[in-house]
Amino acid sequence: MDAQTHVRGTSGVGPKVTQSATTAFTLPPLPYAENALEPVISAKTVRLHYGKHNKGYVDTLNQLVAGTPFADMSLKELVLSTAGKPAHAPIFNNAAQAWNHAFYWHSLRAGGGGVPPRALKARIDSTFGGLEALKEELGTAATTLFGSGWAWLVLDGGKLRVVQTANAENPLAAYTKPLLVIDVWEHAYYVDFENRRADYVKGAMEKLINWDFAVENLSSA
Repeated sequence: MDAQTHVRGTSGVGPKVTQSATTAFTLPPLPYAENALEPVISAKTVRLHYGKHNKGYVDTLNQLVAGTPFADMSLKELVLSTAGKPAHAPIFNNAAQAWNHAFYWHSLRAGGGGVPPRALKARIDSTFGGLEALKEELGTAATTLFGSGWAWLVLDGGKLRVVQTANAENPLAAYTKPLLVIDVWEHAYYVDFENRRADYVKGAMEKLINWDFAVENLSSA
């Protein structure tokens, strides 16, 4: 479920940043109500995060690509074609952040957490030795990342891995398959948790993480 397939005109399952008649990319709707993630993540945080930060990346991206060949690319193609190219850093940063956020919203759900479906659980047990070990590794990746960024569960060459990416970076450029992600930019949690990032991460993993979304991405790999 590549946030791309649902990020304007790609194959797969997941969030979609679509194209409109007037702009290259359109902010996709949230997959749930603004208050759906309470009490872990408040409606106020979701409103600011989605309506200001996420929307800002999409709006800025549209300004940057208007009238260029980039406007005709899918979001995933745009991320891959600008990754690691300093001349296109502003486009990459906003495109990747639009992609990352679309993926993040689907990585959470009301009533999430718990035990993953059997197909994913078997891979977790084989790779990490059990669900608690995976949660510890993912939690450590999320809480120890210096500055802003993302903690991902990915499929890399048929094997599950936990990876960190800083700022707007994501695993696409490394040709690994993202399964789910935790956003650790401060705007994802500071209204509710101030500087207690670890509490936000723990709450997200215990009560919100969307294992079904990870399974859908795994199935489309």
